[in-house]
Amino acid sequence: MISVENFLRSHKPVNSSEDNKKSIKQVDASKADDFDNCKEAALRILDYAARSSYDLKNRLLAKGYEENTVDTVVNRLEELHLVDDERYIQSFIQSCASRMLGERATRVELQRKGIPISASSQLLQEARENGVFEEAAWELGRKVASRTRNLDECVRKRRFFSAGARKGHDLSVIKEIYEELFANDEE
Repeated sequence: MISVENFLRSHKPVNSSEDNKKSIKQVDASKADDFDNCKEAALRILDYAARSSYDLKNRLLAKGYEENTVDTVVNRLEELHLVDDERYIQSFIQSCASRMLGERATRVELQRKGIPISASSQLLQEARENGVFEEAAWELGRKVASRTRNLDECVRKRRFFSAGARKGHDLSVIKEIYEELFANDEE
């Protein structure tokens, strides 16, 4: 066993004021480096593709950055308008509409991306009011009608309704489109 005297001789007391200042400067410098590295990583991620703040935070945390640093970086990028969840959701809704997805499927896709319902519900409602999803359903109807023109009426109906359900469209809209497009083809 080591004596107290031997321990104190081997572990000399630290000049606390000077060494503390040096260690604080080192910690501040390492935090600044960590912030800069995290910011660079975030910008590289955003160069590849637009991201929601939630997705960006998760990607930076997965790279091993501290949560406080990640929050600071993402907040700064939001202040600079490099990360804008509302703009991201709007472009995502347009992307889903171009793929002929309905409101329900778009909502599911947004949730898969980690976007909270509270953030997306207002923009989904605006898109519905502007007829974005109804136009996507009409486009789907025209596409299925042209592809199934020479098939039996039951097959055409089944294919259109199943495509509409897969794409997340409202049943009442699907029925209306079916009656308009497919009934006219039968005449």
